[in-house]
Amino acid sequence: MNSSNKFICIHGHFYQPPRENAWLEVVEKQDSAAPFHDWNERINFECYAPNAAARILDKQGYIRKIVNNYARISFNIGPTLMSWLELNDYETYQRILEADKISQVKFDGHGTALAQVHSHLILPLANQSDMETQIIWGIKDFQHRFQRLPEGMWLSETAVNTSTLEILAAKGIKFTLLAPRQAKAIRRIGTEQWSNGIDPRRPYLYQLPSGNSIVLFFYDGGLSQAVAFEGMLNNGENFAQRLLNGFDDSEEPQLVHIATDGESYGHHHRYGEMALASCLNRIEESGIASVTNYSEYLAKFPPKWEVKIHENTSWSCVHGVERWRSNCGCNGGRGAGWHQKWRAPLRETLDWLRDEINPIYEKEATPYLNDVNEARNNYIEVLLHHRSPESVNRFLSLHAKRPLDDAERIKVLRLLEMQRQAMQMFTSCGWFFDEISGIETNQILQYANRAIYYAKQVGSVELHDTFLERLAKAPSNIYPSGAESYLQKVLPAQVTLERVGMHYAASCLFAEKPEELSLFNYTATNTHFERFQAGFQRFAAARTIVKSKVTKSEKLFSFAVLYLGQQNIIGYISTDISEQTF
Repeated sequence: MNSSNKFICIHGHFYQPPRENAWLEVVEKQDSAAPFHDWNERINFECYAPNAAARILDKQGYIRKIVNNYARISFNIGPTLMSWLELNDYETYQRILEADKISQVKFDGHGTALAQVHSHLILPLANQSDMETQIIWGIKDFQHRFQRLPEGMWLSETAVNTSTLEILAAKGIKFTLLAPRQAKAIRRIGTEQWSNGIDPRRPYLYQLPSGNSIVLFFYDGGLSQAVAFEGMLNNGENFAQRLLNGFDDSEEPQLVHIATDGESYGHHHRYGEMALASCLNRIEESGIASVTNYSEYLAKFPPKWEVKIHENTSWSCVHGVERWRSNCGCNGGRGAGWHQKWRAPLRETLDWLRDEINPIYEKEATPYLNDVNEARNNYIEVLLHHRSPESVNRFLSLHAKRPLDDAERIKVLRLLEMQRQAMQMFTSCGWFFDEISGIETNQILQYANRAIYYAKQVGSVELHDTFLERLAKAPSNIYPSGAESYLQKVLPAQVTLERVGMHYAASCLFAEKPEELSLFNYTATNTHFERFQAGFQRFAAARTIVKSKVTKSEKLFSFAVLYLGQQNIIGYISTDISEQTF
């Protein structure tokens, strides 16, 4: 066996769905993640942070070295997770970025990080516009963070069809990863006969109808399953040996590679990050094979084989992409006797909502924007800079037909936010699990609710009643219907400027510095404020401007509020009292 032609690559798909309240843009407390505040915080503690500083122990159990696993594996980290890490664990965020730079030195200029479809949509079920925007946003997010263009891109759930691959290739993506069952037929380039049976140790060229092409890597399904479900992470050296056993005696270049959820390394399997570090260390010391990443391997060994794919397939549904649109039988096994008949009406309801919202966007945005599609594709630049005034000004200077006044600027931002929410409501996790009233589905329905709210604001179109009627056709395993679950668990999360104003009025009775109160995605500025205290009783009155950090819309509130002790607060708030009357 020629060790110079034997390579190993481990890919981790690190991802969490967006968990932020659609109105507040912060993650609310999730009791199921106790003792942590929320699931992002918990999984970061168990997995993301430890993989940036994984321990390798000697036989006596002492720390031999500490390594950054991200620098030696292939990985993608979802943009929604990266944005959370940037704000909540900047040290780990920086170590991940540094790992990609280190890997470029280690792997002949090729970084270990891959891009990802931005909001984790199942692209074969998306319309063409959303497909394109999601891929563009994923590339731009990656470029912003890693300061280079991505060579590869991870598809949500590896869900694929030819249309998806056409867009990837057109946007400069060189390769993606698929499950072995997604391959339909293979042949050596230059020959005529197609055959079945994928060899995951080779890269494959996929010739697209457009004349473009893209390289497909099909991970080793058996080894990947063993990592996820068969205890292969119980011992790092055994893990390494299983990978090394994946080679045959051929003198052809071979790549033994696996792909799993990155959360396997520490969250699903405790101390999995240590097993991963030990495995990589063992491989590097063995001399049998070299650790690599996909980009480096592809540069050294271009594909000699080509492939055809099965259309509309994925890695986590044996029925194709049915898990995200039908009661196909794939589920998490949570409730005995539960069904997923709700999936189809939920998909149909959100498809309907998208198709109602898109014409509103096109009609209302056209008077202000040069190209409404190009503006939507570039709106990610505003999000990446946390909607700073500079980023908004820069965006509008590029895309607006003329200088816009304040009201027009607010309308354009609302229109673009409506489009963002309409894409996020298709995040795959909303269909993945067992019940329509679960937190993942409630999350995407929050996005739907906010998109509906914007549609009424910017287009004077009322969609909510019809939305509820359609959602009522989605049967729940717990509630009378999906609509009932939505009314009880999603609608109360809606936050308007009025609700923010009322929250501020009550809070300022007790806050030491009311002007510094945190209002999440809003700000409050007092033009007049008075507060008095007599014993335990307190009184406050103010005129306050509440402003959205997202759309820059604002309202002036006048309020008076009185605390009478215990839980008793009474007050009045208004938007139409003159300063003199106040």
